[in-house]
Amino acid sequence: MARPVRVFAGLMVCGVTMSLLAPAAGATQPGRFQRVDTLSVFANGAAAEHTAAEIAAATLDGRTVVYTDSPAERIGFASVGRDGTLSPAGVLDLPGEPTSVDITGRLALVAVDTSESFTSPSGVLVVVDVDTRSVVATHDLGGQPDSIDISPDGRHAAVAIENERDEDLAEGALPQAPAGFLAIVDLAGGPTSWSVRRVGLTGLASVAPEDPEPEYVSVNGRGQVAVTLQENNHIAIVDLPSAEVVRHFSAGTVTVEGVDVEDDGRIDPSGTITAAREPDAVAWLDDRTLGTADEGDYQGGSRTWTVFDATSGRVVFSSGNELQQVAIRQGQYPDGRSDNKGVEPEGLAVATFGRDRYAFVGLERANLVAVYDVNDPRRPRFVQALPTGVGPEGLLPIPATGTLVVSAEEDSAEDSVRSSLTSYRLTRTPLVVALARNAGTPSIVSDGIGFGALSGLSGIPGHRGDVVAITDSAYRPTRVLTIDTLSAPARVRAELTVTRGGQPVDYDGEGIAARRDGGYWVAAEGDGKARPNLLVEVSATGEVVRELALPAEVAATATSNGFEGVTTTGRGAGEQVWLAVQREWKNDQRGQATLARFTPATGQWSFAAYPLDAARTGWIGLSEVTALDDRTLLVLERDNQRGDAATTKKVYRVDLSTLATATAGRPKPLATKTEAVDLLPALTAGGAAAHDKPEGLAVVGDGPLRRLVGVVDNDGVDDAPGESVFLRLGWIR
Repeated sequence: MARPVRVFAGLMVCGVTMSLLAPAAGATQPGRFQRVDTLSVFANGAAAEHTAAEIAAATLDGRTVVYTDSPAERIGFASVGRDGTLSPAGVLDLPGEPTSVDITGRLALVAVDTSESFTSPSGVLVVVDVDTRSVVATHDLGGQPDSIDISPDGRHAAVAIENERDEDLAEGALPQAPAGFLAIVDLAGGPTSWSVRRVGLTGLASVAPEDPEPEYVSVNGRGQVAVTLQENNHIAIVDLPSAEVVRHFSAGTVTVEGVDVEDDGRIDPSGTITAAREPDAVAWLDDRTLGTADEGDYQGGSRTWTVFDATSGRVVFSSGNELQQVAIRQGQYPDGRSDNKGVEPEGLAVATFGRDRYAFVGLERANLVAVYDVNDPRRPRFVQALPTGVGPEGLLPIPATGTLVVSAEEDSAEDSVRSSLTSYRLTRTPLVVALARNAGTPSIVSDGIGFGALSGLSGIPGHRGDVVAITDSAYRPTRVLTIDTLSAPARVRAELTVTRGGQPVDYDGEGIAARRDGGYWVAAEGDGKARPNLLVEVSATGEVVRELALPAEVAATATSNGFEGVTTTGRGAGEQVWLAVQREWKNDQRGQATLARFTPATGQWSFAAYPLDAARTGWIGLSEVTALDDRTLLVLERDNQRGDAATTKKVYRVDLSTLATATAGRPKPLATKTEAVDLLPALTAGGAAAHDKPEGLAVVGDGPLRRLVGVVDNDGVDDAPGESVFLRLGWIR
């Protein structure tokens, strides 16, 4: 009988890799941010609620975070532990939709939108005692607020009163009355005695000067507030004590080369765009230098972040195509947004941790936060990119605890995508050590090769470190990717396009098996209708040799949940090809999927039934099959749930010596399975929310030095968590 798979997660990185990545003797290991915890916002209420954490603020000690929850018309509270972990700490209902929050002392200042319509905007500033969770004062703001920031000296709060336009009116074109403005709240005395002043911003921009729409505010140490007028592509700087506009300038237009501009399933960063920046968030890098996240709106979006000299308005730094390249290298580039703002930089925050000053740039569509060293504010240096929940909106550095908290706003219970708060801590633990525990990010990168949606995986016979992956329908054409697993992070180092008759082909590639005699078997999933499930033989050069369909009587029972994995046992005349069908097909018994076997030497198909675990929520199916050896299959079984709802992500062992199969039309014998590995600890290591789609599994190496690795399908960052994950699952005994 085959022996069980035993996993020792801490031993995955070999000594050679450690010596390559560790610092030289006497060198200082540079700091980096590492994810610690993820808190689903619904934990402050009920799972059925629609929530959206957007902007957050922290108390001076960093132990309490207050976040806005616009759909629920409330603010939420979260406690931050000494290790950076997050726990729900209650909510407080408000008289409208909160748009932003900041904290002074133990008071939270919440900007609340109470507008009846676009033409009758209104809003209030609600002052909340953080300790008692009670409202202590309310002030009329005279319009619809968007962003708030409190001056470092605690004397003033600046509020951007956007009075946003109706995007369905005249295709969102400006002008649309009433005009927005800046509100200055004087924080002298008790909160009930505060007063509000109004600063007009009309007549500044060259774009719709009569209709400024202030979007975001940031106050420096000199009592000056920078205000972005996003749709007007303009920036104004206002002195808070005098309430005077001291200078203003256009955010300008930029040409960026080396970006993907086509939504075509191909990651092809060879295009060029020229666009107005139309900045969203703004932050001071120092008292004379400010940065913007250039999200764009209805006329622009340069996919950059920019640093301006605040005195002259001159651009001193532009990120160019770097944010796109970062997303591509980490397998999180949203190709579906290539024709519309790409990674979409939206958030920006700047803070000093110890001796180092950092800028954090939120990439809303790539689900990333890019971290920059801005010790020299005019020469930012990229440090790392942190994976987030879907739609990172609020970036909250908390230097007091060495923590960064990111609010991700997208929330859809039916899609298992939940709004979240994620915490990261500044650490000096080497990345290679964290990766060995599946806690570090990124876990997989490329040398500029576009990748994502990693599905099937296979070890390569005779190779101790490389595996191959297959791209699915999120991208085209179909490619075979070679991944170096001995690197930390793992590295996509080569790609091979699959062709037929010399022309690239598009399969929904869900499984791949590297053959001992060279070439590959590919499992192409069908849709149960026009597109059949196919077993595809591919040469070592990527050319399709033949496509093999299932027997007609079996193919007629197929549903949209088809082939999901393929592997081989034996070689030459003794080669057997095994495929996993994801879920029940027509005429299958409930709770049973299918293992199919094809014998190349005879062309014969045969089948066995596979017993699925019972689903607590949603459904459970198969995502991969890989051969542990010629006598044993490893089958990856998972539910379709993410985050807190995920319960089943497991690898089972099937002993082939006891597995019978039957030809088409005959009753399928039932396989016996034995649990080998629970993937949830690896998927949630380092505070990650569990992904729903671990879909690739491979045995790496030969003989006694074999390891188990896996990958997660990120759906091409299409309304999904988006993180490309490489799992190091331990040595196999």
